[in-house]
Amino acid sequence: MTDYSQLELSTPRLRLRAFRAQDAEALLTIYADPAVCRYLPWPAWASIDLAHRRLERAANEMAAGETVNLLIVRAADEAVVGDCTLFHLDAQCRRAEVGYSLAAPAWGQGIMQEAVGALLQFGFDAMDLHRVEADIDPRNTASARSLERLGFVREGLLRERWIVEGEVSDSEIYGLLRRDWELRR
Repeated sequence: MTDYSQLELSTPRLRLRAFRAQDAEALLTIYADPAVCRYLPWPAWASIDLAHRRLERAANEMAAGETVNLLIVRAADEAVVGDCTLFHLDAQCRRAEVGYSLAAPAWGQGIMQEAVGALLQFGFDAMDLHRVEADIDPRNTASARSLERLGFVREGLLRERWIVEGEVSDSEIYGLLRRDWELRR
């Protein structure tokens, strides 16, 4: 496996980089917001300990080549505004899942489109992925629109797949093939 712990990607407005220990407060600020966690498979964070555990897990998984988990940093002011991840990497099938979260004040600015686009480009080019999948809550229409703008196709519905704090929700599965990505570029 490849060690991704030093990976950094850039776009015109953003820098995507590996997590650092000093990012704990920024992560807590993002994930303590119930609006950000509304459609995630875990509740809003209540303590800095959760941020420290996430940082440690991300560092270990990146070093082992198990995930590509990058913070989204605005280049203009170095503010941490979210993260995006390629995970469940399947080398044989050249497949991965993509996940992402963005701080509420950064919503509606095209940041996620830019960040996930850079991550997908890395995945298809450097990792030689054939397919990337996304699993979202069908009520998260903003995420669905973002995925569709990136070229993802809605492929199916998994009924009552998640239970978070007693709330049952479905999953919509989206897929993006390398050839479709390349046609859009």
